[in-house]
Amino acid sequence: MSLNRLQKIISESGLLSRRKADLLIKQGKVTLNGRRAILGEKADPLSDHILIDGKDLPKKLNHKVFLLNKPYGFISSCNDNHGRKTILSLIPSHLRHGMHPVGRLDFDSRGAILLTNNGDLTLRLTHPKYSHTKTYLVWLSGQPSQSILDNWRRGILLDGKITRPARIDVLDKVNRKTLIKVILKEGRNRQIRRIATLIGHPVQDLQRISISNINLNGLQEGKWRELKKKEWISIIN
Repeated sequence: MSLNRLQKIISESGLLSRRKADLLIKQGKVTLNGRRAILGEKADPLSDHILIDGKDLPKKLNHKVFLLNKPYGFISSCNDNHGRKTILSLIPSHLRHGMHPVGRLDFDSRGAILLTNNGDLTLRLTHPKYSHTKTYLVWLSGQPSQSILDNWRRGILLDGKITRPARIDVLDKVNRKTLIKVILKEGRNRQIRRIATLIGHPVQDLQRISISNINLNGLQEGKWRELKKKEWISIIN
């Protein structure tokens, strides 16, 4: 018998992320052997009967991870009630089942984003405690001073909490704008754009070029590729 926490079993099925599994368990939408499941309890996916919203939990999927170079004008979602283009639409329809984006990129941002059916990978890359880096190339309006950038590096008050230290390198200055490389270990909502506006140098263009050890490496905008297991397995080990 192999026992694991329910939320881990659910995430490994590819149906939901671990965080969403936690929520469904709390809401009473998960049953274990005919009774309401309890958050934190363990089960054996081979012998125990697990239902999600009254439906059998899918058998464990072969984990897949796609790297997509998101273009401007797509939302980081599986679907949209307002009819906007989603990043999932850039993947062939027969490969979309069970896939979800890992984190987000703004509608008006572009670059590296992952899609997967692996709940553990999603958790590791989105939960702050794991501190995986994300790297961005950002064009700012104007030319921020060294002191302004130093303040950003140390941390900026955002939503009542100081941001974690960031690495910021100035790469170019041209025509009243500045290109910087930003490396973060957190990902608050529109964090770079909001900070840039606060310091008086709004973002003109934002591109994410890497997530942890996974880089675009010449992948064209709007294109995707499936990652080999050796490219992502170290993230969850």
